[in-house]
Amino acid sequence: MQMDEAKLVTAEKHILPSKLLSREVTLYIYFPKATAFSEMNVLLINDGQDLITMNFNEILSVLYKSQSIKPLFCVGIGCGAERKEEYGTAKFLDYKGRGTKAKAYQRFIFEELFPFIKNKYPNVSFSEKSFCGFSMGGLSALDIVWNYPKEFKNVGVFSGSLWWRLVSQDDTAFDEDNDRIMQLQIRNGGFYPWLKFFFETGTSDETADRNKNGVIDSIDDTVAIINELLKKGYSAYSHIRYIELKDGKHDVATWAKAFPEFLKWAFN
Repeated sequence: MQMDEAKLVTAEKHILPSKLLSREVTLYIYFPKATAFSEMNVLLINDGQDLITMNFNEILSVLYKSQSIKPLFCVGIGCGAERKEEYGTAKFLDYKGRGTKAKAYQRFIFEELFPFIKNKYPNVSFSEKSFCGFSMGGLSALDIVWNYPKEFKNVGVFSGSLWWRLVSQDDTAFDEDNDRIMQLQIRNGGFYPWLKFFFETGTSDETADRNKNGVIDSIDDTVAIINELLKKGYSAYSHIRYIELKDGKHDVATWAKAFPEFLKWAFN
């Protein structure tokens, strides 16, 4: 089923019935018109419905016209009604017990989505796979890439929900150094030198400042992830890119401004 097409980009929409998620998953697929599929690598994007709002086909067309990125086969994955259950961390539920379908979502990626793409687009290259997402979708993308490092090369996290935690911040036992789930996973994980990490936050992403240090939590939580990666041995120059947008908000318009920077950094 065809969507609107920008001049240099073909955009297609598909419905993939998922047994694992017990729902129909809408896929928003974008690829350059003039490029053979065999020359493209795959980028998965959580919250794929937001790509229409940000005019993603226009973003890609501008980058292709300026030859700023290599050809990509982009798959936006539409979220479901149980977003906080699917987009949690697969190995750990948060303090409210959320994330119950994160394991099923990971299985969906490998057991249903990838086979669908290979069947529908048999010439697409899977030599390099990357994953990105917005807010909870960014947390999910990072969790999946971190736990399946041999499957991916790049991960992009836009306004990531990296506060996801084991203990409520209102609990006297809460310790942000040990209770934030994604930071803990990275600290206890391995070193995978081929992985590259892109992070974006906006200075107006939120107003919360739980530790009263004058820095909003979304920035604190993202910087904490980067610090854990640096301790693992990842380089601030070759492995990690962090951009902080002045007045950037927790919204699609801000992510649309940051997305070209991710694409140029990861796929130039």
